[in-house]
Amino acid sequence: MDNFTALPQFEKSSLTSPTLTVNRTNTTEHYNPVPNGIEFFETARFINGVIVYPLVCFPGLIGNILTLIVLSRENMRTSTNAFLSALAVADTIKLINDIIYFCVMVLQRTDPSSAHVAYVHIYPYAHFVFSLSVCLSAWLTVSVAVERYILVCHPTRSREHCTRIRAIVTSSVVYVVMIGFSLPSAFRYKKIEMTDPITNTTITSITGTNLWKNTYMVHYDRFLNSLRSFIPLLILIYLNMCIINALRKTRAKKRHAQRHRVTFMMIIIIMVFLFCTTPDAVMTLFLDFGYHEEENYYAKGVREFSDSLLAVNAAVNFIIYCVLSRTFRQSFTTLFCPAKKERNIKKELPWYRRLSDQSSFWNNKKRRRSSSVSQHL
Repeated sequence: MDNFTALPQFEKSSLTSPTLTVNRTNTTEHYNPVPNGIEFFETARFINGVIVYPLVCFPGLIGNILTLIVLSRENMRTSTNAFLSALAVADTIKLINDIIYFCVMVLQRTDPSSAHVAYVHIYPYAHFVFSLSVCLSAWLTVSVAVERYILVCHPTRSREHCTRIRAIVTSSVVYVVMIGFSLPSAFRYKKIEMTDPITNTTITSITGTNLWKNTYMVHYDRFLNSLRSFIPLLILIYLNMCIINALRKTRAKKRHAQRHRVTFMMIIIIMVFLFCTTPDAVMTLFLDFGYHEEENYYAKGVREFSDSLLAVNAAVNFIIYCVLSRTFRQSFTTLFCPAKKERNIKKELPWYRRLSDQSSFWNNKKRRRSSSVSQHL
């Protein structure tokens, strides 16, 4: 379900459940058969956890912080940007969680014992943060899509429904509701200590809580997986089709050009979301692959790649804004590139001067013509 599921499970030979273990004493080594698919999993874990994550998460985190700064400016305070600010916060939470995973992966290669201890203490909370951030990202994206749908398909209602206050209230409701739905996942795992009879060592493990062994929690788990992946995907596909169809019918109207540019940007954001979250949705809801309890290392390896796509989705929006939004670029330049702004002004001055000279020329010509006419009269 999340990145931390990918850390390996050690010393499982005599344990009744597939748990990650931490040795506290050194004992005589014993032979364990190599699990099937472990090489693929280790390769996928190295590629994604050590290479892809720092390349995606650190720039993405900086981009989301810059996005929040730019969108907080007075000229950027629109209803759409209120949703995008809330989305940037959710994506930032996701990226911080992924960066912690990257740190554990680095520690795994330098001090495996400390990495295992960190995993045991971090995983139950990281699992909750992952579920929460993905749910928030999904439903905030749906909220933006609904607003664009109203603006494009029902413009007469947009003045009433698409206000900044409504956007802030809706975003707050999404946060409260998703925290409520995701909170039980914080109690899914617990730490336990046991003795391995073969190695005679005390080990610290993660196992499911009694709460999660309840039959009702199985249905809750499926509901949460649907809530964070399958249901938002269906809604976004439908809304995207409606928005694109409406834009095709109104593309000739230049008076809505600015609104259509923003809508096109939102379509790109939605399509990126669909592309990045679909593999996770398929694995989570239909295949039930790659969780902490998963013993199939091929499934764990594939889960590594699907989690990387989720990280890309959380990191890429800043680039989309810079490329497709002229207003965002101008505000960003004003804030962080004042020297470039001055150069642009200097380049524009001769153009304005030429316009002024041409205007003066034609005004003088008109005055001479009018004076000539008055003299003839």
